Amino acid sequence: MDLTGVARHDPTAVEGATRQAAVVAAVLLRDGDPHVLFTKRADHLGEHPGQMSFPGGGREPSDADLTATALREAREEIGLRPEEVELVGRLDDIETVTDYSVRPFVGRVPDREYTPDEREVAEIAVLSVADLTDPANYESERRDHPTYGPIRVHFFHVDGFTVWGATGRMLVQLLELTTDWRAPAEPDRVVDPDAEFPV
Repeated sequence: MDLTGVARHDPTAVEGATRQAAVVAAVLLRDGDPHVLFTKRADHLGEHPGQMSFPGGGREPSDADLTATALREAREEIGLRPEEVELVGRLDDIETVTDYSVRPFVGRVPDREYTPDEREVAEIAVLSVADLTDPANYESERRDHPTYGPIRVHFFHVDGFTVWGATGRMLVQLLELTTDWRAPAEPDRVVDPDAEFPV
């Protein structure tokens, strides 16, 4: 995994969103191999309960900018201290179905035990890049969204966790910028808009 691909990337920004959020795609080395840190959102949360995400959340009026938002939220959610994060760049901003504009930052972090805030985080998952880029662990589908039209939904199944949704979209770009992995040109299937998600 070569993070210079992120450092060279000129990210696309979403302007004028009514609600802003920011996350940290935290990369660490474990036993010499790159891993990515995810959180599993608590089941009682109103938006995206139980889904896998990067540490982060909504911008507060006291945040100087979205970098501050990402670092504050990561500290609150998993105890990652801002001085531990070596930010290397950004991915493209994305818009979510909950009307947020999310800015993903990418940073190197130490491999240590992190403590989830049980009010927001059910579990922390550290997944290897080797497993995330294994074709046997990936699938995708295309469906028509009532607002956004045809969308492609990515699913990464690793160690009993499934990364999908907005985080899956961010992960695709992270892996394509930093590894030889590429999402296949065509999805595995086309499904009806109301089809069950394979998670």
